[in-house]
Amino acid sequence: MNSTLDLQDIDAKLQQSSPQEILEYALTQHQNLAISFSGAEDVALIHMAAQIKPGVQVFCLDTGRLHPETYEFIETVRKRYPIELSILFPDAEAVQKLVNEKGLYSFYADNHQECCGIRKVGPLRKKLLALDAWVTGQRKDQSPNTRTNIPVIQNDRLFARPGESLTKFNPLVNWSSKQVWDYIRAESIPYNPLHDRGFISIGCEPCTRPVGPGQHEREGRWWWEEATKKECGLHASNVKK
Repeated sequence: MNSTLDLQDIDAKLQQSSPQEILEYALTQHQNLAISFSGAEDVALIHMAAQIKPGVQVFCLDTGRLHPETYEFIETVRKRYPIELSILFPDAEAVQKLVNEKGLYSFYADNHQECCGIRKVGPLRKKLLALDAWVTGQRKDQSPNTRTNIPVIQNDRLFARPGESLTKFNPLVNWSSKQVWDYIRAESIPYNPLHDRGFISIGCEPCTRPVGPGQHEREGRWWWEEATKKECGLHASNVKK
């Protein structure tokens, strides 16, 4: 199950499966699994998973820089679904050191990786060290140059415990944004109200803006950087070096 060959074989089979079937497989194979939650794709997965396994583990990252609407959205999801939701926070001393040394908006000057590393990657790494598997809402068409080749199932070596494996599931890889939103509307699934104001990919407030007609959804994230760098570190294996 954990060998590269086995995962490639399983991935080939799961490529033909629906997101619900992939989730059911993931939840059956792994008891110690959690869903990463931040955006529209993730709440669609929560909606599916809650019907398969009520009480499923879910976690989200509170960077301290989210929009007020995002916090309201998190609470709406918490109250709506039978899930075990954990909110993760960055190390306070690391945040204080960064802000005191470089100010509140250092990411505009020296790229976003340092800030994201402290506010997102650090707490995520700590969480994943306690898990055997996690589920994300990544899609192949979600980000230019970084997500076009992601599999349904993979061994996440970046966040695995030393000498062990961490299985990562991406049940929505083959869905388009339209399919996600058709599902959200058909099932009356809650979503972040910022989407109604032109925001598509939503992260921290200083690093997210609405996108215009014809723009790709990730162009509203870290707009001052080139497209090949539009990952915060949570899915760093997508970025080709």
